[in-house]
Amino acid sequence: MIGEAVGRLDPIGLGHFLVLSALLFTLGLITTATRRSAIAILMGIELMLNAAAINFVAFAHFSQGSINGQVFAVFVVVLAAAEAAVALSIALAVFKVFRSIDSTVTTTLKG
Repeated sequence: MIGEAVGRLDPIGLGHFLVLSALLFTLGLITTATRRSAIAILMGIELMLNAAAINFVAFAHFSQGSINGQVFAVFVVVLAAAEAAVALSIALAVFKVFRSIDSTVTTTLKG
């Protein structure tokens, strides 16, 4: 009986992907809410976008088997790359003015 349980692996189902996605999204949300560094906030946003991409692909695979989820996931990856480029350029501009990327220091929009 013990030997049977060791050799048997359950197939990975939709629930496994949803749990992974929920964990990633939660980690991203906690990172975004608790960090003061602009770079750490960006990393939290990236985690949340990756969690959404995992959901798109998982639901597309398990619901109808089409590639719609993969198309949305590629769109999310392109969006994340553009967001990272724009946000890092903003972070560099903020650092140039305030000499810090701490989000509590940048309380004014006047440069």
